[in-house]
Amino acid sequence: MPSKKAQVLEKIYRHCQQQGTMEFDNTLVKRVCKEVDFGNPFDATKVDNSSLLPDMLRREDVFVIHLGGGKHRFVKGIQYGYHPFEEISDTERFEWKYRKSLLNELDTSESNILSVAGNQRIIHDFLYDDIVASPKAYNARRTKISFDYRIGTEHIRAVNLQMEIDYTFEYQGVVTVIEGKNGFPADFAVYQIYHPFRYYVEMRREKELDIRQITGCYILRDRVQGVSVLRLYNYTFEDPTDIGSIRLLKKAEYHLLKR
Repeated sequence: MPSKKAQVLEKIYRHCQQQGTMEFDNTLVKRVCKEVDFGNPFDATKVDNSSLLPDMLRREDVFVIHLGGGKHRFVKGIQYGYHPFEEISDTERFEWKYRKSLLNELDTSESNILSVAGNQRIIHDFLYDDIVASPKAYNARRTKISFDYRIGTEHIRAVNLQMEIDYTFEYQGVVTVIEGKNGFPADFAVYQIYHPFRYYVEMRREKELDIRQITGCYILRDRVQGVSVLRLYNYTFEDPTDIGSIRLLKKAEYHLLKR
């Protein structure tokens, strides 16, 4: 039996097929959530990795995108919407000795993941090869933006698209948006770093900011044989208007060993 969230997405997809349009809004989402007794309509259209896609959507090779203003759309090409985490080689694995503080790893929240990576200078080592680098750090924020982009051959217009940016670093003209997650999924929804990436692309253009490069850093945390492990991946987009142009810059894995 599919999960209630999967049932919601399948019912919405069938409704869109019947109506002859792949676009839908939050009014429909709330109605269908009530029909299947799914209690969180705001989460219904968020699918963090492709393993969580309902079987029906997999067979149809479609996934959900957000258009802003409470609107969403099913689009073809799951390979554009989700990117596999690249395998990390032995030469990219490091033992990271640290003295655990009172609040480090107190919980498994995304904010704690980012705090541990920042407080232990792992982000600094990974991004800048320098644990004493002093990037400017900007905490989580919500914002809205409008922009055009491509998914495969489809043109997408996002209007007043709301996004939450977990964490941002700026150092020597390089802006890096950071996303943190628990567990080691096989892939991730590209929009999670693409939307913040585009936000800074638009800010660079509109405000004529002297930004040399914009990248996205994905941080994963899990426990392996009783040891906390962080995997970090740094990406950019070769064509800012094409979500499928994602390119890996570097990757590494850190094993946290208590002193």
